[in-house]
Amino acid sequence: MPGLSGHEDRVRRAIQLRLTELGIESNTDRLGNLHAHFPGDGPRVMLFTHMDQLGFIVSRIEANGLLRLERLGGVPERALPAQDVLICVAEGHDVPGTIANKSHHATTMAEKYTVTPYAQLYVDTGHSTADAVNAAGIRIGQPVVYAPHSKELADNKISGTSVDDRAGCAVLLAIATQLQNRTSGPPVDLAFTVLEEFNLRGAQPLAQQLQPDIAIQIDLMLATDTPDMTSVGDMNLGGGPGMSLYSFHGRGTLNGVIPHPAMVSLFETTAQEQNIPLQRSAQTGVLTDLSYVQLTGRGVASIDLGFPMRASHSAREVCDLNDLVQLTTLLNIAIAKIDQDFSLNRDDYT
Repeated sequence: MPGLSGHEDRVRRAIQLRLTELGIESNTDRLGNLHAHFPGDGPRVMLFTHMDQLGFIVSRIEANGLLRLERLGGVPERALPAQDVLICVAEGHDVPGTIANKSHHATTMAEKYTVTPYAQLYVDTGHSTADAVNAAGIRIGQPVVYAPHSKELADNKISGTSVDDRAGCAVLLAIATQLQNRTSGPPVDLAFTVLEEFNLRGAQPLAQQLQPDIAIQIDLMLATDTPDMTSVGDMNLGGGPGMSLYSFHGRGTLNGVIPHPAMVSLFETTAQEQNIPLQRSAQTGVLTDLSYVQLTGRGVASIDLGFPMRASHSAREVCDLNDLVQLTTLLNIAIAKIDQDFSLNRDDYT
């Protein structure tokens, strides 16, 4: 379901309904972050993943009914022409459209090998006038997303839109059931956050409110097992969950995460004990909202965990369900080990 950054409400309501069906109380803050608390003893853990997805905003309606778009988030321009999109008017009233691709017969040789900037692209909804577009409920500022799609592939893999990070949402919903039925463990704040694809800061007010000791963020890990990605790292789809040892993004943000040694030790040890393959990632150009959550209060012992995913930020992202299952198992067992004696003193690990 569509949930562009700043417009996550449909996704939030759907997740909240699932939590309610499980008998789990949850609440929402003014930004739209969804949060459920599970009491316990020991350091307070914030386990979170983002609900939002990247996409576009309608920036102009042409007289002939065609739409111009402003990009929201890291949308790959080279993958946009001929993509189906959905203009989100209201549930049950959304309008389908297609990002037009210039007719091949009319393209010059230079154009055939050039990426068209998004500002030069337009969406065709079939409406012939601006008045018809307005009558359909489309206004400047309306959210636009890749047309929602998912399908099963071979060997327990799936392909679809917004696998980043609805796959993470699925993991947290599975963990919610485990947390509800446990008899011991640390206090855990399970959170589904907003605005990650927009400015990475939507989780900040929630973290400031909760003041966690530990923060564990769930998101994609770049799968590097395809010919175009082999030089980027060593992360295989279907090879098990991933742990980030380094992330950094200097373009406009100058931020990143180097995980706390207590968290690295906890998940490495747990993975070894449980025979769960735990892959390692160190990436420049990758960033999550944990980079801001980690700076809350006196500082938060933080780590990024996730699942390998191919074709990030495209309209057809791919993940392996087995990786999600193993990630869920790893998180449940590791979090249960965090008790009153769990040390967050760096000198105990370095």
